[in-house]
Amino acid sequence: MKKIVVASDSFKGSLTSSQVADSVERGIHTVYPQCQVVKVDVADGGEGTVDAVVGALGGEKVVAVVQDPLGRDIEAMYGIAGNMAVMEMAAASGLPLLDVSERNPWKTSTYGTGQMIKDAMDRGCRRFMVGIGGSATNDAGMGMARALGFKFYDINGVEISEGVGGSLKDVAVIDDGEIDERLAECTFTVACDVDTPFCGKKGAAYVFAPQKGADEDMVKRLDAGMYNYAAVIKEKYGIDIVPMSGAGAAGGLGGGFKALLGASLKKGVDMVLDAICFDELLCGADLLITGEGKVDFQTPRGKTASGVLARGKKAGIKVVVLGGKVEMCDELLGMGFDGIYPITEEVLPLEVAMRYDVASGHVTRTIVEKLLAGR
Repeated sequence: MKKIVVASDSFKGSLTSSQVADSVERGIHTVYPQCQVVKVDVADGGEGTVDAVVGALGGEKVVAVVQDPLGRDIEAMYGIAGNMAVMEMAAASGLPLLDVSERNPWKTSTYGTGQMIKDAMDRGCRRFMVGIGGSATNDAGMGMARALGFKFYDINGVEISEGVGGSLKDVAVIDDGEIDERLAECTFTVACDVDTPFCGKKGAAYVFAPQKGADEDMVKRLDAGMYNYAAVIKEKYGIDIVPMSGAGAAGGLGGGFKALLGASLKKGVDMVLDAICFDELLCGADLLITGEGKVDFQTPRGKTASGVLARGKKAGIKVVVLGGKVEMCDELLGMGFDGIYPITEEVLPLEVAMRYDVASGHVTRTIVEKLLAGR
């Protein structure tokens, strides 16, 4: 083989994307010392997205002081490559930023995500890639919008001073007359892997709010607020986000991005692969190797490996996947991989199997003894 491309997600808690690729490369060069190995970090729009894109494009990471979901100052990291900012909204508005006892989507806000966007504009960014998984919020992006200069008023013309989940029911007017003028120069691409509509029984509040701390009554009230907010948006902008696929992502942030900022909603892995010009890297490749920590029935549902597979098949290249753990099922077998390889079939304690030295060695041995043996 003359050229092999390695594009793996991280094996979370064990190996980073780069460490997986380095381990694969060692195995390849054991069998094919002269083979060109092209290594690229990839992700699905969630954790690891900033590292993948910034690393591939030679950018840098920066830190902004923003408000967490409950309004406390924290430092949030994002990436910059040229005039493009690469963000994970969870850095500012994510569920892991709160203790379990603090989870309350009636009171949490995406204001910090808006602050992060504003910070990036201050640094000259005009293109934005935003992963919106892992939110602690159900404010439909109202908090983010307030940070960017949008104002909201109730039926009596009184300005609503908070942009939280509980504010949505009160919105009667959206005023965009004093928004940050730089937004007109900006484009937003949002990673959105769920097809959840904005509201309703299959919408954001009913599907996701319970894991963010909402009880049954709060879910109903949040959903009613989202219906109200959607109606105001439709009147103002002529956009019906209620049934829109993906509008319910991150507590309605997907819909807020689309309606207020004109964002494009994309599958996360496609957003990342397009940003790093992945298709160009495949030219002349004999094999494409991808991977993720767990390969199972969820892999076809927008995970990194599924996006890499689609690009490889389109280019006419054989594609194989490595998994820290593999659970075979019809959905997985039907995807069209040319090989599915668990990196170990040994029964090991989880803490041992996930150690860097152990996992890295298993990846390398899998390449040598299973994937490339006899080729």
